[in-house]
Amino acid sequence: MDDATEFERLRPAMFGLAYRLLGSAAEAEDVVQDAYPKWAGAERGSITSPRAWLAKVVTNLCLNRLTSARAQRERYVGPWLPEPVLTSDDVLGPLETAEQRESVSLAMLVLLEQLGPVERAVFVLKEAFAYSHREIAGILDVSEVNSRQLHSRARRALDRSDERRVSNPRQLEELVESFLSAARDGDLPALESLLTADVTAWSDGGGKATAARRPVHGAAKVARLYAGMFAGVGQVSIEILEVNGGPAVVATAGDVLYGILGFEVVDGRIRGLRAVANPEKLAFLSGQLSRSGQPAGS
Repeated sequence: MDDATEFERLRPAMFGLAYRLLGSAAEAEDVVQDAYPKWAGAERGSITSPRAWLAKVVTNLCLNRLTSARAQRERYVGPWLPEPVLTSDDVLGPLETAEQRESVSLAMLVLLEQLGPVERAVFVLKEAFAYSHREIAGILDVSEVNSRQLHSRARRALDRSDERRVSNPRQLEELVESFLSAARDGDLPALESLLTADVTAWSDGGGKATAARRPVHGAAKVARLYAGMFAGVGQVSIEILEVNGGPAVVATAGDVLYGILGFEVVDGRIRGLRAVANPEKLAFLSGQLSRSGQPAGS
């Protein structure tokens, strides 16, 4: 297998790693592109495992970006949310288990923002890609003991073991269908019955699209927000697609993707809603729709 073919074989894994570390599909693509010259110029005799070697390159490129990304996000207009990605085509790697789907959910990617860059790298490498602590130590140039400590610290920070999540994809889709139906009908009691009492809705317009600049809290307020929103969709086409490992509402008109709405479900009810309307953050997903022969608005 020649070098270019080997790189392309590992591209999905590299993209999936970079996306989980950065929360940005556009930046993940840039990182993978930046990794290729390093791969092409490397001495082959020094590479015992192409997968691990490229994981180290990609991780280090991401760590460099994470430092500046944190400062940029502090200046971001309104809530910051990750860039959504269609995952029905395994672009982020296999998502066959509930744990794999959770690892790319918008909710998890937001939680990962709580971690320092190296903690995040350890957590993603271990939890999403099953690297051993010895391998992670080599990738990050830390000791194996330090890798274990960073992983334990990250797991404690992200612990949600007391929450019972719906893992059946069909049950999740049915819940989203019920939400969409109630919102379209303006049925506030039905909407509220699908939400937890402490539900929160976040909207990311980035100052480039109409969106609430502060989170909306509570079942009654969130129900009114979305009943009003779906009452005014007009000619916008609404469908449910798999985004970041779970069902999401996707709004399009013609060839324009207007936004997506993702759901966080706990104990059979919706506890979090995350809407992305910033057109810059929708560019990757819009491209996916076009390449799949399912252009926006189809």
